[in-house]
Amino acid sequence: MAEPIAPAGPTASTALAALTLPQGLAYGLMGLPLAFVALPLYVVLPHHYASTLGAPLAALGGVLLGARLLDALVDPGLGRLADRLLQHSPRAVWRACAVAGALLALALWAVFMPQVRSPGALLVWAAVGLALAYPAYSLLSITHQAWGARLGGNEAQRGRVVAWREGAGLLGVVLASVLPTLLGVPAMLGAFSGLLVLGWLAWHRAPVPPPLPPASDAAGPAGLWQPWRQAAFRRLMGVFVLNGIASAVPATLLLFFVQDRLQAAPGQEPVLLGLYFLSAAAAMPLWLRAVARWGLAPCWLAGMLLAVAVFAWATTLGAGQVMAFRWICALSGLTLGADLVVPGALLAGVLAQPGAASAGASFGWWNFANKLNLALAAGLALPLLAALGYTPGSTDAAGLQALSLGYAALPCALKLAAALALYGLILRPAAQDRARPGALLQPSPTDTP
Repeated sequence: MAEPIAPAGPTASTALAALTLPQGLAYGLMGLPLAFVALPLYVVLPHHYASTLGAPLAALGGVLLGARLLDALVDPGLGRLADRLLQHSPRAVWRACAVAGALLALALWAVFMPQVRSPGALLVWAAVGLALAYPAYSLLSITHQAWGARLGGNEAQRGRVVAWREGAGLLGVVLASVLPTLLGVPAMLGAFSGLLVLGWLAWHRAPVPPPLPPASDAAGPAGLWQPWRQAAFRRLMGVFVLNGIASAVPATLLLFFVQDRLQAAPGQEPVLLGLYFLSAAAAMPLWLRAVARWGLAPCWLAGMLLAVAVFAWATTLGAGQVMAFRWICALSGLTLGADLVVPGALLAGVLAQPGAASAGASFGWWNFANKLNLALAAGLALPLLAALGYTPGSTDAAGLQALSLGYAALPCALKLAAALALYGLILRPAAQDRARPGALLQPSPTDTP
């Protein structure tokens, strides 16, 4: 088994620099099944229940909304549970994650293979299955993220740890988008179960972070709110939420834009998504090199500005311009690498500071914000489009123009706001305090203990 890696500091950087390719793969591989299952739960399941099983659409929407709200609300508490696990040996983490993984796999099989047929019974079956699947999935994700954050290291090294996890996740998203269409839902579920076991076994060969000290109060009641007492965490979370909403809006409106604005032939969506995520995977090594040279926050700012420059092109597209949109997907995918690598690595840097909150509690709130972004995007974009006169399937010119503005212009404006926040909250304060080594995202003197 790999030797533990010390927290961030002079010796931590040296230890993490020795991270080998097999060790990086051993840690990151668990990101593949975790990303793999996210797409079926959030994208495939609604269509499967409504189109294949005949569940009533409006009631199904209510069930899914309730399950997702519950999922987001329990994440901070699951972060506390992850901290309790990290106070013990790695075996305690792996045992708990084995139980969570088994529960997740069983719940996923049950949800996609219901043993009832009446509409009312289907909705109850889905609600119970999702109430089991979402917390199990979240506990696995938060614990895996917290483990990686506690490995420490300098900016470039933290970026590599996140890149292993997110790069495997990109592969998982691509597989999950292809398998249901090519081989069917049972093959998708079988592949997920096998990948989950493989990721769990590989995790045993990953570098091991030091356990939290037994005297730590991270797992106590106060530990739940501890991250918010850090100014560095609050600043980073503000940028993260703004940027996340900017990314979630086009994800919410993609199908409407492709079908109604571009009037693309059926079956284009998997091609467009594949271009986007494969481009992101290809760009990951380039972003890691950029981080090593210029730092995390400057690279994130560059990624945001490049994304705006590319995505603004989408506001000009009309019917039949699918090829141009493919280029937009590929080019904007190249900028996605910054969003995947940098925020998590910056959070790991915040957690490495003296007196910082625990990793589990911090990633619990981080995942809560990530899921809240999806809800806020739908709550912001869909009513706005309706108010501007767009209805699904519409051919009205004014409605389609509103769709273009909502799909492309609104995210660009939000992304620019996130870039300004990144500069004002993180980059400019660091530039004003260059005399202090490691000033980027360091806690301010006014942070409470």
